[in-house]
Amino acid sequence: MDLSREERALYNPAFTALLCTRAVQGHEKQYDAACPLPVAVVAAVMALQPSIRGVLPGTTKTGLMRWLDTNEAVRIAMGRNAAPLAAVVRPGLLFALQTGSLRATGEGLSLAAGATTKAIKGATQQTINIQNAALLLGRWLPSTGSLSTVLTLLGVKP
Repeated sequence: MDLSREERALYNPAFTALLCTRAVQGHEKQYDAACPLPVAVVAAVMALQPSIRGVLPGTTKTGLMRWLDTNEAVRIAMGRNAAPLAAVVRPGLLFALQTGSLRATGEGLSLAAGATTKAIKGATQQTINIQNAALLLGRWLPSTGSLSTVLTLLGVKP
């Protein structure tokens, strides 16, 4: 995979660790519970894709199934890009665990004390948008119910 300089900046383990952390942050805020590992990874994978970020709803009250029916291209993008992007996100998740930003428990992933700031900052508007998307997706993806159902709806194999 021949990456541009911009892609290398977005796909580095430190940034993908931040995306996983933002997804966990969003999940904990919404559910006051540990975040399932697949939610953190899928949220980061989806947030990295401009075609998906561009059609994300403005609120978590939007129904996932209706949104997917309206945005069929999301399933296509996930089917095509989920596996290669998950390979990029996994080292970031490991980095977040090794640096102590995230903790893994039997219930899932949780934020370490002081792991992130509430304010989302970034060098570019794109990095801010990606972080906001990961935060939203961490809150929104589990809203449909069963995680296996969500993954199936997205066309991703658990």
